Amino acid sequence: MHLAYPAVLSVLLFCTGLYGVLARRNAILVLMSVELMLNAVNLNLVAFDVWLSEAARDTLHSGQALTLFTIAIAAAEIGIGLAIVLAVYRARGTSAVDGLRDTAETGPGPLDGPDGSGTPAPTPKAAA
Repeated sequence: MHLAYPAVLSVLLFCTGLYGVLARRNAILVLMSVELMLNAVNLNLVAFDVWLSEAARDTLHSGQALTLFTIAIAAAEIGIGLAIVLAVYRARGTSAVDGLRDTAETGPGPLDGPDGSGTPAPTPKAAA
């Protein structure tokens, strides 16, 4: 088997996923692009495993074992990633990645007291 065919396909998949991560604004599409990049890595691992097993008569198939670990990690990553996206969507009403830059809480609001509590500051009494 020629190693060039799966390697070129893997590079194309990885570049497509990289473009999706850098250009997309929707968090779900970014997660899909990361999955595409992981699938490109899996394709490379299996292709090199087949190539090494033909050349050196390797019977361990370590590339296929690493691919199984990568699939398990990708499944956990997509589960946690979707949970985070759903939590952000419920809190902010959007899943745009650009809106997540200001996730830090700012100082006290206009109705908060000087100590940052939820009670407003006392108003001074007018002089009579």
